[in-house]
Amino acid sequence: MATAAEHLRHLIHREGPISFDRFVEVALYHPDGGFFTRGRGAGRVGGDFITSPQVGSLFGALVARAYDGWWDSLEQPDPFVVVEAGAGDGRLASDVARVKPRCAGALRYLLVERSPVLRDAQRERLPLEPADEALGGFRRVWGEDDPVPATGSGPVFATIDELPAVTFDGVVFANELLDNLPFAVARWDGERWQEVLVGTDDADGGRFVELLVPAREEDDAALRARVHGIDIAPGARLPIARGIDDWFRRCGEMLRDGWCCVIDYAATTAELLTRGDGWLRTYAGHGRGLSPLEAVGEQDITADVAIESLLQAALAGGWRLIEQQSQADWLAALGIDELVEAGRRKWRDGAAAGDLEALAGRSVVSEAAALTDRAGLGAHRVFLLYKGH
Repeated sequence: MATAAEHLRHLIHREGPISFDRFVEVALYHPDGGFFTRGRGAGRVGGDFITSPQVGSLFGALVARAYDGWWDSLEQPDPFVVVEAGAGDGRLASDVARVKPRCAGALRYLLVERSPVLRDAQRERLPLEPADEALGGFRRVWGEDDPVPATGSGPVFATIDELPAVTFDGVVFANELLDNLPFAVARWDGERWQEVLVGTDDADGGRFVELLVPAREEDDAALRARVHGIDIAPGARLPIARGIDDWFRRCGEMLRDGWCCVIDYAATTAELLTRGDGWLRTYAGHGRGLSPLEAVGEQDITADVAIESLLQAALAGGWRLIEQQSQADWLAALGIDELVEAGRRKWRDGAAAGDLEALAGRSVVSEAAALTDRAGLGAHRVFLLYKGH
C-alpha cells in the first residue's frame, strides 16, 4: 500500500501541482497512511496533543449539562439525537454516559469518526449499536400502519465514518474539528491574492515544494472583503476555509431543527495577519512538528479558524449565530465553579484518609484550571448556532 507521501507524489506527477487543502486531506486522512487514519491524535500517553476531553472527565460532565439544556429547549424530544463530529476515541461520549444526564433515556448518540483505528477504540469505551438505532429506532405498535419511535430506550451509542445522509432534529457537537478540516492557503503579493499550491522537486528526491498561482476569482473577492480596511504587507498569508464551508453546508442539510456547537481555537482575520505564518502549525508527540510539507502522515496539520470565515460558512449553511464566547466563560455558565467547590470539599474532607473520592475531588480542581486557562484551552472560542423554526 502507498503511504500518504507516496500517494501525493503520484497524484502530483499525474495531475500537476495540487491545492493545499487536497494536500492536507491526504496527509491527515489517506486510508493507508494518513495521520488520523492511523489512530494518531489526541491523548496523554502515546498521543500528539491534548484536547479538553483528554484533560479528564470534568469536560464531559459539563457537556452533558449542555446536552440537557438543548434537550429542554427542544421540548425534550424522544428520541433526542446528538451527533458528535470528530469523536476520536470516544472519550467525550463515554464521559457523558458516565454522568447519566437527564436526557439519557431519550439520548441517541452518534459518534462520527473517519479513522477506523479510533472507531475501534470507541468500542472499548462504549456499548455500540448499529447506526440506525442511534438515528431513531422504531417499533411496531398494534393498530398503527407505520412504525413509531421507540421512546425511553436510551442511551444508545453508535459510530459511523461520515456525517449521516438522513435528516433529524437534535444537536451537532464538534470539539476541535474545524481546525483539521482541509484548508487552502492564500498569499498577498501586494496587488492581488495568490493561492499556494504544492508540487514536487524531482531534482531533490521528490521533496514537496510550494508554487504560487493567481487565486480563483471567488476566493480573491472573498479575501478582499475579509481584509477591507486592514493594511496588509506583501507576503501575508491567510487560510481559505473550503473544508469548513462544506461541513456547515452538510450539517445544515442534515439537521432540520436544533443546535450546532463548535469549539476551536479561532481568531479574527486581523489577528491572524499579525501572526505571520503562526496560524498554520503542525504537532507530533506533544510538541510542535516540522514544516507541513515534511513528515507527511506523521504529524497533525492544523490552522487557527478565521472567525469571519466560520460565521459566513454557517450563515450559508442555514445557521444563525446565537452566541460566541470563550471556553472559560461557557464552562462557567454550565456550572464549573460549583463542581470545583464540591471537589475541594471532597479533598478537604478525605485528604487525610487518602480515599478515592478525595483524590477525585482534587482531580476536578486541577482539570478545571486547565480547561479554563485563558492562555490555553480556556481561550478556545465556543460558537452556538441554531437552525429551525
